[in-house]
Amino acid sequence: MSTAAATARPREVLADLLPASRVRDVALVLGGAALTGLAAQLSVPVPGSPVPVTGQTFAALLVGTTLGASRGLASLVLYALAGLAGVPWFAEGSSGVSVSFGYVLGMLLASTVVGALARRGADRSVLRMAGTMLLGEAIIYAIGVPYLAYAAHLSASQAVAAGLSPFLIGDAVKAALAMGVTPTAWKLVGKR
Repeated sequence: MSTAAATARPREVLADLLPASRVRDVALVLGGAALTGLAAQLSVPVPGSPVPVTGQTFAALLVGTTLGASRGLASLVLYALAGLAGVPWFAEGSSGVSVSFGYVLGMLLASTVVGALARRGADRSVLRMAGTMLLGEAIIYAIGVPYLAYAAHLSASQAVAAGLSPFLIGDAVKAALAMGVTPTAWKLVGKR
């Protein structure tokens, strides 16, 4: 076991266990953006909704908890800017601004918040990760659903019906996966 992994401090996230360097940080930010873009391609249309179910939220929350607030935010900013510039890696291979862009904006904030909580140890146990993931999902919806209502000219109840309700079960599954991944990773490196 490397010395970086041998001494986990409470203020570390998983990415901090790698030897520190600017190259590491740039690679992690690029990797976080790429992971989010790839996960967005795992997309299933939802009947009656302009928003598909994707792996995007799972990736954004995982990026935040494993990279920490600043690198997580940088990854999601890169993801958003590249998508706005034309890289077809938003949901369903799209790019640019759409009615679902508010969810991307929500992921920016959510990744930052869950990353900050991970720095305080919220990624070390399943129970703490549960609360962290729920908060992250709530942030994404708190920005995404009103944006959907505005951009698609929907009432609040229509936006909730089209942009929140159909996704709750899938997001619970994605959150459960994330809740298992990071605490397990900490156990594998021998630190909690």
